Amino acid sequence: MSKQQVENLLETGGSDKHLRLRYDQVETKEDFVALANAEGYDFTIQELDDVLKESGDDFESFGNPRKRAIWWY
Repeated sequence: MSKQQVENLLETGGSDKHLRLRYDQVETKEDFVALANAEGYDFTIQELDDVLKESGDDFESFGNPRKRAIWWY
């Protein structure tokens, strides 16, 4: 498990609209991490929180349809 896996997901989501849309619909961090782990990423909620804090990003969603400002472009 590693923060590098979180960064890989955030970078992939920045360039892959379909992945980003799928993950933006997930409501909780627990479900977000569970989905990521099911799709081959390997990280914990704490590692997600650490990366988001270090980058100044916030997991909260906004808008309709729901969006998150966590993706790295």
